[in-house]
Amino acid sequence: MCGIVGYIGSKEATPILMNGLKKLEYRGYDSAGVAILHDGVIKMVKTKGRLATLESKLGTTDLRGNLGIGHTRWATHGEPNDVNSHPHISSSGKIAVVHNGIIENFMKLKEFLISKGYHFQSDTDTEVLANLIDYNYKGDLVKAVMNTLNDIEGAYALGVICTDCPDEFVAARKDSPLIVGLGEGENFIASDIPAILEHTRDVKILEDREVARITAGKVEIYNLLGEIVEREPFHVDWDVASAEKGGYEHFMMKEICEEPAVLKATISPRVRDGQIQFEHFKLTDEMVKSCEKINIIACGTAYHAGMVGKYAIEKLARIPVDVDVASEFRYRDPMVNEKQITIVISQSGETLDTLMALREAKKKGSHTVSIVNVVGSSIARESDDVLYTWAGPEIAVASTKAYNTQLAVLYLLALKFAQIRGTVDDETIRYYIDQLMQIPDHMETVLQDKEAIQRFAAGHYNARSIFFIGRNLDYALSMEGSLKLKEISYIHSEAYAGGELKHGTIALIEDGTLVICPMTQDALFEKMVSNIREVKARGAVVLAIAAEKHLDEAEKAADAVITIPNIDPLLAPIVAVTPLQLFAYYVSVMKGNDVDKPRNLAKSVTVE
Repeated sequence: MCGIVGYIGSKEATPILMNGLKKLEYRGYDSAGVAILHDGVIKMVKTKGRLATLESKLGTTDLRGNLGIGHTRWATHGEPNDVNSHPHISSSGKIAVVHNGIIENFMKLKEFLISKGYHFQSDTDTEVLANLIDYNYKGDLVKAVMNTLNDIEGAYALGVICTDCPDEFVAARKDSPLIVGLGEGENFIASDIPAILEHTRDVKILEDREVARITAGKVEIYNLLGEIVEREPFHVDWDVASAEKGGYEHFMMKEICEEPAVLKATISPRVRDGQIQFEHFKLTDEMVKSCEKINIIACGTAYHAGMVGKYAIEKLARIPVDVDVASEFRYRDPMVNEKQITIVISQSGETLDTLMALREAKKKGSHTVSIVNVVGSSIARESDDVLYTWAGPEIAVASTKAYNTQLAVLYLLALKFAQIRGTVDDETIRYYIDQLMQIPDHMETVLQDKEAIQRFAAGHYNARSIFFIGRNLDYALSMEGSLKLKEISYIHSEAYAGGELKHGTIALIEDGTLVICPMTQDALFEKMVSNIREVKARGAVVLAIAAEKHLDEAEKAADAVITIPNIDPLLAPIVAVTPLQLFAYYVSVMKGNDVDKPRNLAKSVTVE
């Protein structure tokens, strides 16, 4: 949550900061601001609202200088307004700070600083940081930041400038992502790679509790003992175009349309000679054979992917699987041990609740495997094994292609575990691999029919409530479809297991209520037909998602049917979710919402 960018070099900082913030606006857009150091004075412009508001305000201000920091905010402490916007400056005017994360002991520190004569303008924890660094500053900005970090509790990514230091700025992080971009005669910091990609492809990733001194020509990284840390640069190999809209109206539509390509990139390299193979995988066959239970831990969309993964792993590998919401996992004193495998899933690899759950599982002795999209992210670095989804940058806040690729990796894991444990024969393994390899083509077929989904959305975008019902894997699929709709359309939506209708849920169905029914599971098709009849008898309008082979029966039961190509029911969620993503997208567009930046949400949730 929140986006940071910083620059030092020979160019004007303000345009570079603004361009970087535009690439990070998906991380937070309640307010934004920049601070520039020039001629020994920090000048600052910040405002409530989107970057366009800040850009307009900057148009009336002469903000010049070659060193600066910028921020786009997702509010935690203090309401979104001009005063609470970042950057924050110390009472003396000497120190300016941008900050992601939450300082948990800020009130105690604030009381201390007030007793020392410091004044506060905002309700934020970040202003405490600015004044505390000012209090600790004795001529060395790095030492001042280090001493400050020893006093604070919580998560942070920081960019700090000081009026006494016209040739450097300082960055630091703990549990919140921050990278340093390496240029020629210029250097950068950012919360995420897209912010600086047009300037450099070489970055250094700061680790927890590290502090960086950044000048135009040099980057020095220190641990909190003040020792220099050597760090090899990481080279980014995806291009600028993959982080741009590429002619699409919204990032979300672009990313949905990229699903066939990213699925192919995720699946194909891991299938060799009819075998599932993962490079640099430390999880041994013996560990898989002796595994007593698998824990899958994730949040939001990734949690829904984990629910599908549970069905696949249990069916194929016959290992019991628990799926936990990451924010609940470590607070229930989970029974985890060295005979269990823990899989954590996160698009960004920086989701704080998931990162903390990963650490809890490791502490209890479990081997950890992460499924993430961002190379070099915190979760990827701290896991025993990492499987990248290779979805490329996902900019829209509502996850689409990352979810599909998470499913692909989970299916590959399920098949790999089944191979190792011998729970299915080689012919069955080959069959599922062949089915997986066909999925990118099936996705292309689904996308060719998106106009039909658009037409259906046009008739229902004013709905007050929309319900999803499904059974087995279709229930897991329904949860993701419902979440996607809620996230970007702001329509109340719930997902229910089809068999639970009679246990209270059916009381919510009234005349004209839209009910969306995935019915991709052959063994449960007739039961879903019965559920459809039950809701239609109460006045519901039903949209079914069904395989082509069931089109005739589905049309008899439902008011409208969106078909997907025939595919084994176990793998159907990876294809059937795309119509649900498209439906949510078109409903949001028709309601006039900001599809890529839905209200109150941010792309990377780096606070608990």
